[in-house]
Amino acid sequence: MSSPPRRGAVRADLEEVFRTAYPRVVAVAARVLGSRDEAEDVAQEVFLTFGRSSVPAGEALPWLSVAAAHTALNHMRSGRRRASREVAADNGGGAVYPDVADTVVTLDERRRVRAALARLPRRQAVALVLRHSGLSYAEVAAALDLSPGSVGTTVRRAESALREELNRHAPSE
Repeated sequence: MSSPPRRGAVRADLEEVFRTAYPRVVAVAARVLGSRDEAEDVAQEVFLTFGRSSVPAGEALPWLSVAAAHTALNHMRSGRRRASREVAADNGGGAVYPDVADTVVTLDERRRVRAALARLPRRQAVALVLRHSGLSYAEVAAALDLSPGSVGTTVRRAESALREELNRHAPSE
């Protein structure tokens, strides 16, 4: 077992872990944020933290997956997304969409789901994001320190809570 990196030092295994785990870290963050650019920013932040950590390399993938979900949720909750959308709206006034109504509805639905996800208890939100990002029950269990048998229950409860949040904040017609 390797010793933790010295203060300010970077792990010797960082490049190998990065090459292996980067696609999953970005996928988890993108699932929460809905933006690959923002997910890549989150991945950078997560790998910087991992690079200074003493997490064993064998536990890196679950640790990074959970860190990506937590960091993405924090990023979303902090309001930075709103600021970046406002800047993008100011700069991109000339975009043309094939069907503006469909695009608006889709974007609004995604925004509603992400907002509802941000209101869920952290453990439920992370379990839901990890499972729907393609992690197996065993991987979600390892990442969240749950028994594999309880992952399904946790995810079902999270899905139910998400539906309740969506219904509670449904737009009135």
